[in-house]
Amino acid sequence: MPRPARPIRSRRRHLALVAATAFALGAAAAAPAAQAQDEPTDLITNGDFANGTAGWWTTANLTGAVDAGEWCIDVPGGTANAWDAIVGQDGLPLVSGESYELQFTARASTDVSVRALVQRPVDPWPTALEEFPLLGAESQDFSYTFTAGADWTDAQLAFQIGRHADPWQLCLSEVKLLTGAEPPVYEPDTGPRVRVNQVAYLQDGPKRATLVTEAEDALPWQLHDAEGTLVAEGDTAPFGAESTSGESVHVIDFSGVTAAGEGFTITADGETSYPFAIGGDAYRDLAVDAISFYYPQRSGIAIDDAVAPGYGREAGHTDTAPNQGDGAVPCYADACDYTLDVTGGWYDAGDHGKYVVNGGISAAQLLSVYERALHAPTGDTGRLADGSMRIPEHGDGVPDVLDEARWEVEFLMSMQVPAGEELAGMAHHKIHDEHWTGLPLLPADDPQARYLYPPSTAATLNLAAAAAQASRLFEPYDPDFAARALEAAETAWAAALAHPDVYAPDTSPDGGGPYGDSKVEDEFYWAAAELFLTTGEKTYEDFVLDSKLHDADVFTAGGFWWGEVAQLAKLDLALVPNALPGRDEVVAQVVAGADHYLAEQDANPWDLGNGANGVFDWGSNSVVLNRLVVIGTAFDLTGESQYRDGVLSGLDYILGRNALGNSYVTGYGSHFSENQHSRWYAHQLDPSLPNPPAGTLSGGPNSVASTWDPVAQRWLTDCAPQRCYIDDIGSWSTNELTVNWNASLAQVANFAADQSGGVRTAPSCDVEYRINGQWPSGFNAQILVTNTGTVPLEDITLTWTLPTGQSIVNSWSVQLDQEGQVVTATDVAGGLALKPGRTFTFGFIGAKDGRPAIAPSWVGCTAG
Repeated sequence: MPRPARPIRSRRRHLALVAATAFALGAAAAAPAAQAQDEPTDLITNGDFANGTAGWWTTANLTGAVDAGEWCIDVPGGTANAWDAIVGQDGLPLVSGESYELQFTARASTDVSVRALVQRPVDPWPTALEEFPLLGAESQDFSYTFTAGADWTDAQLAFQIGRHADPWQLCLSEVKLLTGAEPPVYEPDTGPRVRVNQVAYLQDGPKRATLVTEAEDALPWQLHDAEGTLVAEGDTAPFGAESTSGESVHVIDFSGVTAAGEGFTITADGETSYPFAIGGDAYRDLAVDAISFYYPQRSGIAIDDAVAPGYGREAGHTDTAPNQGDGAVPCYADACDYTLDVTGGWYDAGDHGKYVVNGGISAAQLLSVYERALHAPTGDTGRLADGSMRIPEHGDGVPDVLDEARWEVEFLMSMQVPAGEELAGMAHHKIHDEHWTGLPLLPADDPQARYLYPPSTAATLNLAAAAAQASRLFEPYDPDFAARALEAAETAWAAALAHPDVYAPDTSPDGGGPYGDSKVEDEFYWAAAELFLTTGEKTYEDFVLDSKLHDADVFTAGGFWWGEVAQLAKLDLALVPNALPGRDEVVAQVVAGADHYLAEQDANPWDLGNGANGVFDWGSNSVVLNRLVVIGTAFDLTGESQYRDGVLSGLDYILGRNALGNSYVTGYGSHFSENQHSRWYAHQLDPSLPNPPAGTLSGGPNSVASTWDPVAQRWLTDCAPQRCYIDDIGSWSTNELTVNWNASLAQVANFAADQSGGVRTAPSCDVEYRINGQWPSGFNAQILVTNTGTVPLEDITLTWTLPTGQSIVNSWSVQLDQEGQVVTATDVAGGLALKPGRTFTFGFIGAKDGRPAIAPSWVGCTAG
């Protein structure tokens, strides 16, 4: 996730949508006089083709003829990119601040999309207008307006018409570029002024909405069910002007409502909200979709339409023409004399590159979805079991989320420099195309050469951390893979220690983004923490304790992201059972960080925990969600309900309770993002291609104008931070999809899915877990359960997770069952009710692998 101070994600997006185009725009010296006239001036020469094709040019592969003022052009098939076939006109004068209207009439022999550009033919090919008109057999009139952002004397109009497999014919007529146009105005559809979570609220969770209104005094509101019956009513709480939205708002709190069902609406100030549910399993669906997103992102495998309906496609980058493939990839600029087979992994975003630092954090966050299920009081490993997601590995006995994460971890391991080479054990930073490709382009159709880019310390430590975490989680399911992953992790760790300052630059050759990072203390801390949690070895323990980050507050405003990973170390050290000295201090740091994030969120009328400084960075939705991961971990560690409620109310913003009234998750809500920047989820450009799958997160508002793409530059000038977003496939700076952003959604959606969908009554259980004695191969544990309430507790069940390497040998006074590392205790209190104030004690003998036995961070207690 990029930061504006570094040109990190403006990295890949030189696409200029597709920087390689070679055609651009300009502004002629004579423009000021021409545009000073009252009547519009047409800057196009011979746009009616009265003089044949005079003033126009084409690429050499095009032929055609003019008849009755219409120029029909034969376009060859088999071209890979839009710019492989072009019709254009040069030397168009544009004046900064002036508005223009491009008009043309066009038809095609088949249904196609083409790319219409007004741009400058000079690297980096700045663009003033980029549109993708859809053509058909009937002539259509098209009109687009834009405002020039600079004085250009050499602007170019280009119709890029390549990229189609079969030959076809384009017919153009009445082409004009008129001065004196009305400036274009972007008026997004924000829906009703009552903004709600358009998906669902939990019965026992917080329920708030935000009303956009200029009213200064409280206003009445009503909640109705799907039949129109009044369920609840009350008065709004005026907040006033809110800077991130640029609007004046009130807050509606209906948390006391416990009715359940679909189709609820809120009415206030003459507006009725989009419908939403209360209760139900909406978040269970979202949790599945957020993880199932990754299967169609896979490289090196054909996507099975039976597994992912509507998203089946040929395998990409498997050394099958026109791909040049990932089976034997050389180093860029002859930087090494070997090749690597790096087939597999996930495509990073909407392009075909694969990046180790972004892949590392993404795989780790998916692994953490399962690890949380193992160790959190509300975790549910059964919901993540084999067969739970839309992936092809069903039936292998491995939880599906682990199978999906493994697809990326295997790729990360393949990026390791082979033994015997100068930087053996380190990881190459990335692999991507030699040049940017255009949109749309399916992975199997990518013709570009692919290159490995130099190893980096950051990438090496990402490999070490992710592989170490994978090792401990796969140990019960695939010990051989677990051993191989740990070997790769420890090899990478040793290589990083030997080469601690090999930094990836902040610039990149064409075809991919840099993901530059010259500060790797956080990566060292994270990798050491994961290796310690997996092995328990003192070498890693000492590195963690000696790190300057160990006692530091790392819970900064931007949350964690691929360039700041110290929080990942602390979250896992706090939640995963371990014997780190002073671990309680780490827990306290996580909770303090959550308190800070929650305080900012609670002070905002949108329950938005981001943008307090007035800035929304690239990928702001991921910032919101990763802060919620921290808040959720505080709930897992303390059981205090304000953290659970904070996650649920913070998720409201993502799902529609925001300034644009837009759900940023495809397929969720009444009005949602569906045109995310992607080369193969490109329905906006080619109706034969799909939109992104349900559960795909959009990057979200980006107020850092210096990183904007041409679409954002054209439409979002002077936007309030929350409104700096457009659901357009060309707006990669506000509307991209990426594997790391969906990983954030996966973590939060799975947390929400684990919370009760009904009214919850927490039993008054106090549980004390004691280690009474231990020896090299075993230990003795005693558990005391006390009823601290005022009514008897019946049918008590306890659950906890043993650390890896520990198991139950025998027990007394209770029934203990162990599945994997999860232990369930039943027949507590002899199967009888535990009276108020009474304590019941039981115990067990456990086996261990030599590491110290420690008490779990929690023991879940439920009662009938």
